[in-house]
Amino acid sequence: MLTAHTLVAISKFSPYLDAKTFLEASSHKVTHVSPLICRVVSPLHGRGPGFTESQSSSFSSEICKRIKTHHLSHQLASKKWLCRLRESMSPDDEYRSSRNIAISLFKRYRNFVERGGGDNLKEFISAGVNAYALGCTDEGLRKELRDMKESGYEVEAMQSYGGSTSLKSKIFSNEIDECIFWLSIIFITILCTPQPTIVRWSSTPPVTDEILLQWKGFCAIIANAYYMRGMAWLPVKTLQLEQMAVVGYAEEPSVVASRMRLVFSTLEVVSPQWPRV
Repeated sequence: MLTAHTLVAISKFSPYLDAKTFLEASSHKVTHVSPLICRVVSPLHGRGPGFTESQSSSFSSEICKRIKTHHLSHQLASKKWLCRLRESMSPDDEYRSSRNIAISLFKRYRNFVERGGGDNLKEFISAGVNAYALGCTDEGLRKELRDMKESGYEVEAMQSYGGSTSLKSKIFSNEIDECIFWLSIIFITILCTPQPTIVRWSSTPPVTDEILLQWKGFCAIIANAYYMRGMAWLPVKTLQLEQMAVVGYAEEPSVVASRMRLVFSTLEVVSPQWPRV
């Protein structure tokens, strides 16, 4: 693997390196490249027998071109998920700020709770995946929702099929807590997928250590069944035993089943395993 440091070393200790050898070396994978790397080849200008100014200029342009091509391909891969979901963004620019992201998530959470349906759940999950990719955290979005609640902000209901609505309603504390909990499960599920399923544009952990400790095992069991055994459901008792081992109590079977459905649905969104019927 050829890094920027390696290129610097080559230019420093091998001033008479011929262009062909250097170009062959640069054809390997280049990582951690700064835009200033193009300056590395500048000390080679006019050095060495037979290495003319025009050859040096051509050589420098070729190296820069290859590095820029690699850098662009890496950026495109990193943005693949965001570009795929950007098609569904509303004209309201719902992903341009953490406040807008929080509103978008909350509207989709409430929409699923009130109307149900697999498509409504997938919409909430997709918004959560976008929030993860953009570097949001569960506590950061919780704070946004709490600030809106304290200010008396009213959330407009999502448009229903066959028409629009202007109904608005206040945000309640229990709704915030449950919405963010669901979001935390989505974030942890993504962490349990083979990397890098979703590229995250932040080094900040998406969830707190406490919630990660409580739910990573739960999500990991489901992810293992999904990837290794091709399963889309697990016995509720198995997950209740995991809860007992980690937190000392188990939730009601219906509640555990809803958590499991959320994890499996998230896996289907971020890493589809079977063709759509």
